[in-house]
Amino acid sequence: MQYREMTAALEATLRLEKSFDLQKRPFRAVNGSVEAVFYSLSGSLDSEMAEKMMTFAMTCRRAEDCVFNVPHPDVSQSDDVAALADAVLTGRAVMAVEGVEKAAVIDCKSYSLRAVSEPENDRVLRGPRDGFSESLVRNTALIRRRLRDPALVMERFTVGDPSGTDVALCYVEGKASAKLVDTLRDKLSGMKIRALNMTQESLAEAIIPRGWYNPFPKVRFTERPDAAAAMLEEGSVILVCDNTPQVMILPTAIFDFLQETDDFYLPPLIGSYLRLTRMGIFLLSLILTPLWYYCVKNIGTLPPWLGFLDVKEPAAIPLLMQLLLAEFMIDGLKLASLNTPNMLNNSLSVVGGLILGDYAVEAGWFSSQTILYMAIVAIASFTQQSYELGYAFKFLRILLLLAVELFGLWGLIGGLILTVVAIAGNRTVEGSRSYLYPLIPFHGKALMRMFFRVRLKKED
Repeated sequence: MQYREMTAALEATLRLEKSFDLQKRPFRAVNGSVEAVFYSLSGSLDSEMAEKMMTFAMTCRRAEDCVFNVPHPDVSQSDDVAALADAVLTGRAVMAVEGVEKAAVIDCKSYSLRAVSEPENDRVLRGPRDGFSESLVRNTALIRRRLRDPALVMERFTVGDPSGTDVALCYVEGKASAKLVDTLRDKLSGMKIRALNMTQESLAEAIIPRGWYNPFPKVRFTERPDAAAAMLEEGSVILVCDNTPQVMILPTAIFDFLQETDDFYLPPLIGSYLRLTRMGIFLLSLILTPLWYYCVKNIGTLPPWLGFLDVKEPAAIPLLMQLLLAEFMIDGLKLASLNTPNMLNNSLSVVGGLILGDYAVEAGWFSSQTILYMAIVAIASFTQQSYELGYAFKFLRILLLLAVELFGLWGLIGGLILTVVAIAGNRTVEGSRSYLYPLIPFHGKALMRMFFRVRLKKED
């Protein structure tokens, strides 16, 4: 394609005259003997690098050298107008020179990025304090820094039309499931989606099997490079999406959520104790209020030493409605906390959690036992970091309360069976690996490692 034809088509595609952030810089190349033009996106260009590229083109002896001999590690040539327009919109620079049928695509991106800091929802007592950011290239570099294995493969895909979001498929060849890698590669390359504006959540909804009615999460997320590198070494596959600080870990089983990064930065005995404590407290959040509600409804059939479970002071609202209202009030406080400035956040938590609860008891709306048990449940839900798993337990807890109200003991037993069925029936991305692995299929050593932080051997 001729120089003028190519530049005219590119400017028409980009609608250059209508967008102020798309820059066109005409100049004279090859010692001022030929025309040239430099296209870039304002705010995403490394000005110093762009100046060097233009200076190089000005001092070239031949027009072809300006395009095919650019002294830059990431440069390509193309005469496809759509590809050139996409390159400009993704932050790269395009340099076209008169007399050359192709244009040079130069990676001169320089986005404004926040500092690499420790993730707020996955902190550790010991260990590194860095975390992923919104840059795909920086995130993959953080993984490479920790896993310098030649078998580590990072395949790049562009997903979404017209958004064109970059997604990296990361896995260790020989350790990751070849079937899972092929499945994800096929889904990413053939994905029909307009945009990934919600980044990792939109991507997760596009690749996971349908089943909105099952609340248990099918994907794990992490903002820690050390956790991502460790999962890659164990055979997992990581999806890194541009514009988000979280990466997706696949495949996912229910027992994977029992582990947290801090367990591995502490001695085995302490790490095992913390893990078992976390599991016990979190399971308590599912059964505590339904079991207490059943005991209160059948207080006459319980032994005398369980009499403390009975509600001593009457309340204006029925006990079941107290528990359900408290569930919604806790979510309301969470939402209010998210939208409250940091300087007022602690004050809101104190007012909402203590004063409002105390006033509700004094006004006769709630019993003090209800506030106590719901406070325990609220604290227990924060013992693990997955919001999706926390809300899965919340929905099932409400279901158990309703089942106890309608069917009593059989409702409680049936609700627990339904919980197990929901966990066992949850489909993973690939479909061949059970959500209950390593329990089903049974793998004793792997299951023990899920519950206990064992000491690493030399061959590990």
